[in-house]
Amino acid sequence: QVQLVESGGGLVQPGGSLRLSCVASGSMFRFYAMGWYRQAPGKQRELVATITSGRITNYADSVQGRFTISRDNAKNTVYLQMNSLKPEDTAVYSCNAEYLKYVYWGQGAQVTVSS
Repeated sequence: QVQLVESGGGLVQPGGSLRLSCVASGSMFRFYAMGWYRQAPGKQRELVATITSGRITNYADSVQGRFTISRDNAKNTVYLQMNSLKPEDTAVYSCNAEYLKYVYWGQGAQVTVSS
């Protein structure tokens, strides 16, 4: 069982920045494909960004050019740097890890973009 713990959420004004972190337990992190997803109230969960074990990244069109996903295998951590935040980015952000047939989820971190 892999445990994922997110941190770094909070309240930020439009145009501001936040960095989310997700720390994974265990020794297999470098093999995992990692992703960030978000769910706004009343909406379905949507993919934000993913990064493979080989550091290939993919972004939702809505965040392309504003968000950056990265990973530090030495720290078992995946990051989501969020810049130029908009009110529509408000959501609970969750990280996920995928390896073979296994999928793990963190508990989520609230991000609120409001003036």
